[in-house]
Amino acid sequence: MPDTHSPAHDRVELEDIGSNPHPEETIGTLIARRLSRRAALRGLLGGAAAMSFADQLLASASPAAAQTAPGAAAVAGPSSLTFPEIAHQLAPRDAVAESYEIQTVIRWGDPVLPDAPAFDPQRQSAAAQAAQFGYNNDYVDFFPLPRGSRNATHGLLAVNHEYTDPQLMFPGLPEEGPAKANPSREQALTEMAAHGMSVVEIRRENGRWAPVQAGRMNRRITAETPMRISGPAAGHPRMRTSADPSGREVLGTLNNCAGGNTPWGTVITCEENFNQYFGGAAATTGDRAAAYKRYGIVEKAGYGWGQHVARFDLGQEPNEPNRFGWVVEFDPYDPQSVPVKRTALGRFKHEGCTHAISADGRVVFYSGDDERFDYIYKFVTARPWNPNDPAANRDLLDEGTLYVARLHDDGRMEWLPLVHGQGPLTEANGFASQGDVLIETRRAADLLKATPMDRPEDVQANPVNGRVYAMLTNNTRRKPEQVDKANPRPTNAHGHVIEMIPPGAGTEKVDHAATEGRWEIFLIAGRPGVDAGAQYHQGTSAEGWLSCPDNCTFDSKGRIWISTDGAPGTSKVADGLYAADTAGPGRGLTRLFYQAPTGAEVCGPCFTPDDETVFLAIQHPGDDKGSHFAEPSTRWPDFDAATPPRPSIIAITRKGGGVVGA
Repeated sequence: MPDTHSPAHDRVELEDIGSNPHPEETIGTLIARRLSRRAALRGLLGGAAAMSFADQLLASASPAAAQTAPGAAAVAGPSSLTFPEIAHQLAPRDAVAESYEIQTVIRWGDPVLPDAPAFDPQRQSAAAQAAQFGYNNDYVDFFPLPRGSRNATHGLLAVNHEYTDPQLMFPGLPEEGPAKANPSREQALTEMAAHGMSVVEIRRENGRWAPVQAGRMNRRITAETPMRISGPAAGHPRMRTSADPSGREVLGTLNNCAGGNTPWGTVITCEENFNQYFGGAAATTGDRAAAYKRYGIVEKAGYGWGQHVARFDLGQEPNEPNRFGWVVEFDPYDPQSVPVKRTALGRFKHEGCTHAISADGRVVFYSGDDERFDYIYKFVTARPWNPNDPAANRDLLDEGTLYVARLHDDGRMEWLPLVHGQGPLTEANGFASQGDVLIETRRAADLLKATPMDRPEDVQANPVNGRVYAMLTNNTRRKPEQVDKANPRPTNAHGHVIEMIPPGAGTEKVDHAATEGRWEIFLIAGRPGVDAGAQYHQGTSAEGWLSCPDNCTFDSKGRIWISTDGAPGTSKVADGLYAADTAGPGRGLTRLFYQAPTGAEVCGPCFTPDDETVFLAIQHPGDDKGSHFAEPSTRWPDFDAATPPRPSIIAITRKGGGVVGA
């Protein structure tokens, strides 16, 4: 969530407190030093005069843009993408490029399990929600059926359910803050059931996507689903509770934001803003207070579940927060499989966790820690994966090395190992074991002097060019005096995207496991001529600029598709999906493809193997100031007076068929 999303101020503050006390080495000045003279001329201008000059540049680079009919924009610049851009909007309904259509695949409350009752927003219950599609869908992934195939018309949709908005979920709750802080027991349990994940079998027939009724692999995972804890932190004294004295079993997963998958076909779901579920006076007293603070755990929890469920009360279960903030792996093809929290990959606010295969066969997982002044990480498995023996990969994520990134001003980058006994990660600094390093990953990275970033969210490797792209959403708390070693601009409301370039990028032997590489800027977001520092391809149209990059994916041609979260607050335009080439004359020329309904962010872009469908998660529609269950700002996607807005998964396809984006 962005720090500019005003309707849910209390939630945002708890999600993104900014708990790094000493952001000593940041990326800002590095970027500023590497901006080219052209970028400075185009992007670093501000005010009315700068806007006038920037508009001239845009017009000369893309004369067709000025001739656009209302509601659409012509193809601008040397992009390989052929869809006509839409105009920026902020409206109750969503919009997509001409010649494409939007299909609603599944909505909050739709049945997932065979015994799911019909959705009744007036009479919700935990039992019903546990069998229905959950709330605020985020990460989306498509797993073809049968397993191991590249079938693009039949598969499993795996979807995260990040958090809940009770004022939009339940009747009679006009304000978000009190609604979250003081739920009834049934509301709290219903919210817990609305978290987690759904796995739903879907099929495309006659051009239309729809769930397969009572699919045999369908599954709901909630905040109460039993899970196993594995890796170096499993069994650690700080992982033990009264309900689990072994420290190896935990109930549920929370605040699942983005995610990823593995080469062996499992889901990686990521726990992000877990801090807001735990509270109590113990947050600020005793020997645990500093550790709580570094993860943003405060006395007053964002959710009031602790009134009804003891494990969310720090006074009763002080170790329970240590059991969250991990990545969770499970097999989507086996609804009986037990999810596993893989502690070797570290504990922080994982936005996502996406993989790339290094030249030697080891698998590398990239993650961003989504908070102001926090870090980018990667995990390298200790041994290669085995494509011929699935059982050999079952616990591959329990052994390997976690690294954190340091970026240098000359374009070099280092990956610093988070290994007990190396450098400052010793018992003298409070790390008695690798388990301690992983439970306090943030503090360990602080001591290694990693580079604090402007809210690193999705981090994904481009399968075509081997480069790794990090979405840095924003950081409005960056002060002018921090720009020297931080970011190209203070009060960074719009974010930017960087490329990390491992050795061998662009060849068949990319060394993602290497401990050194290079980095470059891909774009700096914001509106050119209005937002100081905005940097794009010179052919970008008046509709192609974006704000607050959040998630991304790549099509089979290696083009990047970026979804945004926060643009309504920063730029008065809806969040959307933008696409750009990553190489060639159209590199960095972003084009607007889709925009969400009011109050919503766009998450989880995911393509089918044939590139003919892109799935999107439309999260928290109607989450605007003053919007609530009875009087929402939109009733998307049903537009039924009896139905509140419903977070949903949509599929976008080309009318008549064909590749999305062409």
